[in-house]
Amino acid sequence: MSQFSFQYPWVFIFILIFWVCSRYCPARTQAIYFPHVKQFLSLHANKSRLIEILKWIGIIGLLISLASPVFINEYQNVKKQGRDIMLIIDSSDSMRQRGFDPNNPLKSKFDIVKEVVNDFINKRKNDRIGVINFADIAFVASPLTFEKGFLHQIVSMQELGIAGKRTAINDALLQTYNILSKSDAKTKIAILLTDGIDNASKIPFDSILKLIAKSDVKLYTIGIGTYRDFDASYLKALAKAGHGKFFSASDRDTLQKIYSAIDHLETSKIKSQKIIKYNYLYIYPLFIAILALLFFIYLRTAKGVE
Repeated sequence: MSQFSFQYPWVFIFILIFWVCSRYCPARTQAIYFPHVKQFLSLHANKSRLIEILKWIGIIGLLISLASPVFINEYQNVKKQGRDIMLIIDSSDSMRQRGFDPNNPLKSKFDIVKEVVNDFINKRKNDRIGVINFADIAFVASPLTFEKGFLHQIVSMQELGIAGKRTAINDALLQTYNILSKSDAKTKIAILLTDGIDNASKIPFDSILKLIAKSDVKLYTIGIGTYRDFDASYLKALAKAGHGKFFSASDRDTLQKIYSAIDHLETSKIKSQKIIKYNYLYIYPLFIAILALLFFIYLRTAKGVE
């Protein structure tokens, strides 16, 4: 933001003083040196209006310069400490189950999850987010990116069955940790959502647990549906190894609150510092004032006019 101002605006009060003096305090040098000079000058010279204008340009220019005109430019130096977040979404056949949202009983779990995930993406203003879809296999639906529009498009394109029907949670976690291990972000987060029990992974549970425990990635796990649908102890063990937290959601409202809680727990830091730059402009009115006063002296001397 830019703005123009004077550092010492009170200086302009001298304009009034100069005006009063010019009107009510005429110079008396004529009477001292040449008592009859006024009559003489009236015969040989006319008072020049140009000289009067130059005098006031010089006076006003000097006062403007003394008032120190300045352009002030303000900048916000914003440092964003964003995070890298991988969203791991179950797209196995069990996600076809309906009734997860009492207000929309015809929508499947997967449809509700996509809506809630999109809302979570909207809230993460300064983070890179990636998406992994898993069922029989795990694949990267979106790499880590700041482009929220692209992420919304990718999430909306996800369909049940594109990765199979079973549930390969461990394989999905392996993919996630491989991606985040290459990240330079100070904070790395993985959010696993599932409504099933791992029955298709090639990597054993013990191996993935060791990988999670050694990593600096924080892992949140979410089981949706009833406790008969997912293995709560398994998800708790994963979250504990990943220094995160386990959540369970029986309906849409609870799931929405869980993602909001994670959003609150993992708030990105923004540091803002105001930088002010001053561009001083006094040299310009000072230059004009000096020129005006030089011409004033020259013309007054040359014409012999008061």
